[in-house]
This record gives sequence, C-alpha cells and structure tokens, in this order.
Amino acid sequence: MARFPATGSPDAPSLPRVALVGAGLVGSGWAIVFARAGCEVAMYDAEPLQRQRALEWVGRQLVDLQSQGLIAEPPAAIAARIHDAPSLPQALAGAAFVQESIVERLDVKQRLYAEMDAAAAPGTILASSTSAFPTSAIAEGLAGRARCIVAHPVNPPYLVPLVEVSGAPFTAPETVARTLELMRAVGQAPIHVRREIHGFVLNRLQWTLLAEACRLVADGVASVDDVDAAIRDGLGRRWAFLGPFEVGDLNAPRGLGDYLERFAPTIEKINAPAAAGPFRLEPERIAALHAARRELLPEPQRVERLAWRDRRLMALARHLAEAKALEDVPGVKSEAG
Repeated sequence: MARFPATGSPDAPSLPRVALVGAGLVGSGWAIVFARAGCEVAMYDAEPLQRQRALEWVGRQLVDLQSQGLIAEPPAAIAARIHDAPSLPQALAGAAFVQESIVERLDVKQRLYAEMDAAAAPGTILASSTSAFPTSAIAEGLAGRARCIVAHPVNPPYLVPLVEVSGAPFTAPETVARTLELMRAVGQAPIHVRREIHGFVLNRLQWTLLAEACRLVADGVASVDDVDAAIRDGLGRRWAFLGPFEVGDLNAPRGLGDYLERFAPTIEKINAPAAAGPFRLEPERIAALHAARRELLPEPQRVERLAWRDRRLMALARHLAEAKALEDVPGVKSEAG
C-alpha cells in the first residue's frame, strides 16, 4: 500500500501535508487535529475574514488544551503548522490529503469536488466531513472518483475522536485503507462504514434517540430537561466508556445473549412500527421544543455554554487518557481501528 509522503518532521515522519477546505467550526477543529499530530496544514476558505477568525480561534483553543494537559507542545508550535492559504490551488499544492468541511449543500460540494479533482495531484485523497451526503452523491461523475471518500467527524473533532470513513462502490480500497491509517496516525478513532447508508452510523443512532426524545416530550411523558437528564445523568455516564452492546454484555449474568433474551419482548414492543405511529417533526413541534430549550438557556448564554461544553470534554479527555494509561484488564482485546 502506498504511504503518505513525509512532512519532514522527525517526530512524525509518515504524516502527510494536509489541506483543509472550509474554515468553519468543523474545519477549524480539524486544523487542531492534524497540526497537533505534526502535520503541516494549509487552511483555505473562500472568505479571508473567516480564515483569520479560524486561526485566532485555534490559538485560543490550543491554550485551553494546554491548560488541561492535552497537548505535548506549546500552543504556538502547533499553531505554526497551520498556514493561511489564499486560494484553493495554493491549499492543494503538495497536499496528500484534503479534508473538505464546507456548507452542507450538495450542488456546492459537487462543484468544489470537480475543482479539486482537476487541481489536486493524482494521488491526493479528497475526503468530506459531510454528515448528510454519501460519497457517491458528491463524486459520481469525477474522473478521479476512486480517490474520493467521506471522513465524517464528530464535532469538535479534536475532543471527540470518532471518524466515520465511508466510501462509495467506486472508492478504491487503497483510499479507504490510507484514510483509516491517517486517522489513526493523528490520534482519531476511525470506524469503517462498509456500505453507503443515509446518516452513516453515529447520526442514525443519535437521531433515532433524538426522535424518541421528541416523542416523549410531545406525548407528555417527560419535559425537555428531564429527557436530557436521562442521558446526561444516566446513559451518558456509561456511554462515555462503553457502547450499547458492551453495556448489555456487562449487565446480564451470562452476557449479551442473556441480556437480549431477557429484554427482547420490551425492545420489540418499543420499536414496533405500530407502537407509536410514524414520527413527524411538524413546525409546531419544532417551535415548542426550541422554546423549551430557550427557557432553560436564554440565547445570550449559548456561546458561553458552548465554551463550557468544550472545557468539560477536555476534562473528560484528560480523564480517559489517564485511565487508559493505567488500564490493564486481562483478557480484554481492544477493538479500536
């Protein structure tokens, strides 16, 4: 399998030069991921002011990460690897991997990918952060479609490491393998979505739960805050460490099979199509749920709460890193990667 060209860094000789296209929250988060790992990063956005805002934001986040002990180098050393690219061709020049994070509009992405396919070197991988579109929708008609793929992160990617790697039937196996390899090399936790499916894996799980949360509120079972508490103070405590299959495996005397046998009738009843009828997010329901959240958190406080969320994720990341360093469980094989 072809390897990525080196950046020249003695600490990370196999890491590629990376181009980021789109400098919003997701693109800026990717900048931290790649630069923190040792990659040279060219960041491009069609709006010069957005690039400047992104670089300033990255600098502030790196200081916060340092305060939590989550980076091994001074913030300035990491930030120095991120370069402002004034044009798309300049961003793509010399890049072995491109991570696109522009607006979620299929027509805009298709035009951009046509430009990138024409301008990027033949071996350059073109990856999308999209959470809405499969690779086949974005790159179907391109001459270089075999090097196109989705690498869907969880926001913010520098604190939540999962990346869903999903190719189209025409994506080359080498493209998949190299993308998984790079994601592991920069400290992410990639999974391979083996066939195209709407919403990938994480969003299908997340939005299925969100749909049920909306239904519980609409049916008068619980309030918005109480449903959030059920996750925040209940499921979320375990889910920071365990997935649903491992939760079941540990919660019954004889493991997952025992757990599913015990609860199969209830699971089937809850998930039967006739149990609650089709779910619809009518405008009135959306407005009511939004109003409930604004009552709990007024709009002027949302930005402050976002910063609080990131600090909490940093503290959790530090805790998990410390726990991993101490962990020594006989007979447990990691499935990461």
